[in-house]
Amino acid sequence: MAGIFARITDIVKANINDLLDKAEDPEKMIKQMVIEMEEAVNKATTAVGSALANEKHLERQLAEKRRLADEWHERAVKAVNAGRDDLARRALEKKNAFARAAADLEPALAEAKKTSETLRAQLDQLKAKLDEARVRQGTLIARHQAAKAKKTIAQSISGIGDGAFANFEKYEQKVLKAEAEAEAFTELAGETTSVDEEFKKLEAGSEIEQELALLKAAAQK
Repeated sequence: MAGIFARITDIVKANINDLLDKAEDPEKMIKQMVIEMEEAVNKATTAVGSALANEKHLERQLAEKRRLADEWHERAVKAVNAGRDDLARRALEKKNAFARAAADLEPALAEAKKTSETLRAQLDQLKAKLDEARVRQGTLIARHQAAKAKKTIAQSISGIGDGAFANFEKYEQKVLKAEAEAEAFTELAGETTSVDEEFKKLEAGSEIEQELALLKAAAQK
């Protein structure tokens, strides 16, 4: 019986944080712990039931021995009244035997009652702890799931790293440089086009003037 309560106490006092660190699957471990606690409490309940049954058995035995002692005392009185001292002596012997048996049972019954009371008090405490563990089970599982989510996010962020951000900035600078170069070439191309057009206009004007001069010379002739 002591072994049962020692087992339950070990389970109740288990360091949950250490279990979470060592367990491959903390959620399964927490659930398994609650199952073990439930099984241990059930065994303890059976043990307490046995202790109570033993107490009741001793109570019945004590009550029976006292009843028989009283019964043989009454018979001894009847024998004395009837003038049968021989029967009275035999009745008194029986009465004393049952009285001694009752006296022997009294300390055993007292110890049994003490044991039953102690075990029932411990069982009540263990049931309260089991109820608390059942409540905390959901909380711990939720906390573990939240911790896993946070860890996943942190690992994702860590995976990007400073190098990735540096590379991103490097490529951003390349894009900006390419855009600047494109704008510069566009401006240069625009300027070149403007100069070409001016020269074309100038050349076209010279040809017209030449043609005009030829026409005038022909007219004078």
